[in-house]
Amino acid sequence: MTMLSRRNPQLNRNGELIHLLSIEGLPAAVVQQILDTAGTFLSVSEREVKKVPLLRGKSVFNLFFENSTRTRTTFEIAAKRLSADVINLDIARSSTAKGESLLDTIANLSAMHADMFVVRHGESGAPYLIAQHCAPHVHVVNAGDGRHSHPTQGLLDMYTIRHYKKDFRELTVAIVGDIVHSRVARSDINALTTLGVPEIRAVGPKTLVPGDLKEMGVRVCHDMTEGIAGADVIIMLRLQNERMSGAMLPSAGEFFKNYGLTPDKLARAKPDAIVMHPGPINRGVEIDSAVADGKQSVILPQVTFGIAVRMAVMSIIAGNTA
Repeated sequence: MTMLSRRNPQLNRNGELIHLLSIEGLPAAVVQQILDTAGTFLSVSEREVKKVPLLRGKSVFNLFFENSTRTRTTFEIAAKRLSADVINLDIARSSTAKGESLLDTIANLSAMHADMFVVRHGESGAPYLIAQHCAPHVHVVNAGDGRHSHPTQGLLDMYTIRHYKKDFRELTVAIVGDIVHSRVARSDINALTTLGVPEIRAVGPKTLVPGDLKEMGVRVCHDMTEGIAGADVIIMLRLQNERMSGAMLPSAGEFFKNYGLTPDKLARAKPDAIVMHPGPINRGVEIDSAVADGKQSVILPQVTFGIAVRMAVMSIIAGNTA
């Protein structure tokens, strides 16, 4: 058993963040540190020269074994704004497609003097495996692994909520839709719990809401009206048809009728409730255009905040040693 497996692999002996693999297990102080640091980076995007020198001379490798243009682009922008050298690898056409193992690929990239790996992978746990086997000076950021975790999305969601609602300890947050396939939902639930949100609701059909959420203190609602009644924050999730096996829904139209967020349904939430979505949104499936483009939607600010949050994560872990 290695030292990494005996303690939290994300933290060094001093409790400082060296990898970001999951929000689960992170102390509240570390989560707050990331959110506070992100706040200091928001103004960078408004400057004429959108750069700070915190990662100058460092090499950040974007390793996306699974496609995601939006997440990869925001990580690339964040790294470049920190003055890092960014290398985007088309993994699907590279060595792994030729039969090379994940760890052999990582070993070869480490030999190219990588300082940070941003990893998206279809298999849950892949970023953990990389963190256990990369050189001590290399940092790993999980950009989404299987159904398990998407920690930077969870953190940017928390930043968004804090920006608009200030105090987590007085909120009711409803997460709606395809929760069983959503790594974002898991990251959000872990983060909301860590930050002291008293009422977290999971709203969706029985086929799309996992049975173990009650053990995490989450209130499960299969009725949309009940699920968003009096909510301060509504997080809508994309229907992940590519991860579904078999018929888990009658149809997209039927899903929208029962669980799509429309102005009429939104009226059940608090008048100042905010509507969030990790994107990409499916209009007319999980959300009505009138809501997605409406005054309560904060979907586009989420994207802006996401760059600042990813800058915060990379700058913090790069400043800590194993």
